[in-house]
Amino acid sequence: MSGMNEQEAQLVEWLADMREEEAHELANRMLLEEGADPLRVLELCRMAMDVVGKRFEEGEYFLPELVLAGEMLETIGAVAKPLIVQGEGGAAAKLGRVLIGTVHGDLHDIGKNIVSFMLDINGFEVKDIGIDVPVKTFIDEINEFKPDVVGLSGFLTLAFDSMKETIAAFEKEGMRDRFKIMIGGGQIDETVRAYTGADAFGVNAVEAVNLCRGWTGAAA
Repeated sequence: MSGMNEQEAQLVEWLADMREEEAHELANRMLLEEGADPLRVLELCRMAMDVVGKRFEEGEYFLPELVLAGEMLETIGAVAKPLIVQGEGGAAAKLGRVLIGTVHGDLHDIGKNIVSFMLDINGFEVKDIGIDVPVKTFIDEINEFKPDVVGLSGFLTLAFDSMKETIAAFEKEGMRDRFKIMIGGGQIDETVRAYTGADAFGVNAVEAVNLCRGWTGAAA
């Protein structure tokens, strides 16, 4: 783990081990008393979620652990978010619209929630349409929301086929050129991006924000 101090490593460990009370207490102390960088705390949460994801894939954790992990993250996020927004100097005009959802057959929302959250605090208007989203729902939501960017999220390997199918459906509807598509979650790389037909992939929330900035002309 890159350059973590003892306290940061402890937070990641407690989150990954589902030690909810200790993790919350430590996160609150770091954020509210010690003035830790809220973005750093969220990044630590993401690292912990990577560990949780691996344990899930290895059969050590099951769905209840994933749900609990998501809840722990939301609780910490609720404390961190106002601290980030304070530092940004008030509400600015929205940079662009991003529609995001987890593709059908996949129930993971931890990564998606972090990306939605990061886009939101970076000035994008985000519509999160949830998990296990059917192709038709994506199409209906796109027609209604008219996003600049569509984010497809998936953690399981089977999600790659769902992504490919979803993007193919956009082509068929004649809407593919109206927005950029980014994919993320799990073991996504350039091969998967090419397979699905997406414009780009993001390995983490910061990268996803940078992609959206680049596409909407909101250079950092």
